[in-house]
Amino acid sequence: MKRLLIAAAAASIIILGSCSKGAAKAADPADPGQTAFAVATATAQKGRISDYLAESGDIIPASSVDAYPDIAGKVTRILVDLGSRVRRDQALVEVDPSRPGMSYVPSQVKSPIAGMVVSIPVEVGGTVAPGVSVARIASTDSLELRCYVAERFVSKMRLGLPAELSLEAYPGRAFRAVVRELSPVLDPVSRTLEVKLAVADAGGVLKSGMFAKVKIYTEERSGVVVVPQEAVVRRLGESFAFVVVDDPSKPGSAIVRKRSVESGLLVDDHLEVIDGLAPGDQVVVRGQTLLDDGAKVNVVSRDGQAAAAK
Repeated sequence: MKRLLIAAAAASIIILGSCSKGAAKAADPADPGQTAFAVATATAQKGRISDYLAESGDIIPASSVDAYPDIAGKVTRILVDLGSRVRRDQALVEVDPSRPGMSYVPSQVKSPIAGMVVSIPVEVGGTVAPGVSVARIASTDSLELRCYVAERFVSKMRLGLPAELSLEAYPGRAFRAVVRELSPVLDPVSRTLEVKLAVADAGGVLKSGMFAKVKIYTEERSGVVVVPQEAVVRRLGESFAFVVVDDPSKPGSAIVRKRSVESGLLVDDHLEVIDGLAPGDQVVVRGQTLLDDGAKVNVVSRDGQAAAAK
């Protein structure tokens, strides 16, 4: 009985092994006596690749100014509301400097710039002094995004770098920005660098206080060969790719040629190839594990789509 069980188990292992090999290989349609590896390919493209840093931050006014009273006294009237747009020299708050036994004309605190009232930290009846802000006015002509970049990326930051913003409030829409200001020092606690970007608010739809995700493009290369990251195999310190070519000895069949490659930027699973591949090359992106130079292949998918049957 034990011998029968052992024989059955051995037969199962042989069958499973045969099925596993059959998943990686298929009969060569041009030569039934040969086996060909099933592979998927992608076309090496000549184009552009841009490296970027993904950060997030808050949209803030490019400038804001506090309004201060000229004299000490009691707030008698608040003439604007939070969020109001005001002109330069428009009255914001009235302060009465009167004391017991003395009566004075209330003094008006005026806006130093045109913009929007973003803060009113006083209330009617409260006492203020010349050093106490009664309102904050933010310029609405220009907005900026403030974010913080980790210390290890500081060397990539410079003024004028282009960027792209995305906001949950406007899904699918991108806003352009550019690095306008870099802090001269790092925060000693978080080890980050404060970066401010001027935002192009097309249509005036952005508002101060919005949260945004930003891609700061630190490097861009045009006219380079780009392939999916999976196309490049690394073994024992060597980087190479398999390129599908026609088999010169058997028309209608395909083989692969192993080519050493030198890679560059890697961005979002797209890899720049500096040397070793040319635009239009059909590179293997799946099924290359068992391949070697000259191996026969059967392309079952090209650029993510099933290949036409031959």
